[in-house]
Amino acid sequence: MRAMHLKQIAHLTANNAPLQLVEIPAPTVNEGEVLIRIAACGVCHTELDEIEGRTPPATLPIIPGHEVIGYIEQIGTNVTMHKVGDRVGVGWIFTADGSEFENLGNSFVATGRDANGGYAEFMVVGQNYAYSIPKVFSDAEAAPLLCAGAVGYRALRLAGIKDGDALGLTGFGGSGHLVMQLARHLYPQSEVFVFARSSTEQDFALDLGAAWAGDIEAKPPQQLRAVIDTTPAWKPVLASLRNLEPGGRLVINAIRKESADRAVMAEINYAEHLWMEKELKSVANVTGDDIREFLRVAAEIPLRPTVRTYPLERANEALGNLREGHIRGANVLLMNSKHLKNA
Repeated sequence: MRAMHLKQIAHLTANNAPLQLVEIPAPTVNEGEVLIRIAACGVCHTELDEIEGRTPPATLPIIPGHEVIGYIEQIGTNVTMHKVGDRVGVGWIFTADGSEFENLGNSFVATGRDANGGYAEFMVVGQNYAYSIPKVFSDAEAAPLLCAGAVGYRALRLAGIKDGDALGLTGFGGSGHLVMQLARHLYPQSEVFVFARSSTEQDFALDLGAAWAGDIEAKPPQQLRAVIDTTPAWKPVLASLRNLEPGGRLVINAIRKESADRAVMAEINYAEHLWMEKELKSVANVTGDDIREFLRVAAEIPLRPTVRTYPLERANEALGNLREGHIRGANVLLMNSKHLKNA
């Protein structure tokens, strides 16, 4: 099978093609596993964290990718949840202990970091962590739902808002544009204020119904009950805390933050940023239940992800465009190039 291999940690500013296209044998299924013929795989900022070493794979080489959509090609013994031909998805959670807090435990195994992922033509996963995909979504639309959407759903729940509360979204990429649609469905009386680094992202947010959009450090027309930050930087943390109303909550939806502007946190001012019972909470991974619940809600709305597609062999280009912010929605790799959109 064809696959994109990460063979060594590399920063994209020094190496703009860290992944190599290789031909390797397809994996084989064991008991309780399914073999998936991959149709699409979303490109997530966490792949940049893996490649650049902020959350490095335990072993190399590794096949990245954890927003996987495909069709079951083969099932192992004792598989009862799926059958050959079923369309399924795989997210960031490859396997864990199955408990309520499986996203926090030491048994959590991440797809595409701790186990081979979806930048390939085939992958295997345990039947419990392969999720049925609603028919309303195409393969490319469904891919970003498996992480950007599902972890955005978890972040929105952790924000703790009620209908009518003002919500801020900092960063407006693959996750932000889905959370916007979720929030407008679940909390129709809540206005959404978007902070983004480019005018393209700001215009995109307004097109999707944002009440206001401005720069990362801009002051919105009102204080916010909660802000969800999906950026890789530290500066938005201070800006978001400043924009919270008393008792408000900042939810950081990121696996890691980059170090380039970390020194800005030395400027934190207790009275301005933290006083009045403001809260700061992080999002740690997703559970299987998060993904199942989110897919149900996403189909009811239905969510409409905006995607730009690339062939598998152009994964490095898709990653580079993500890093530079040259996206509108989510980037998705397709294994069959005849279905490419806007590539």
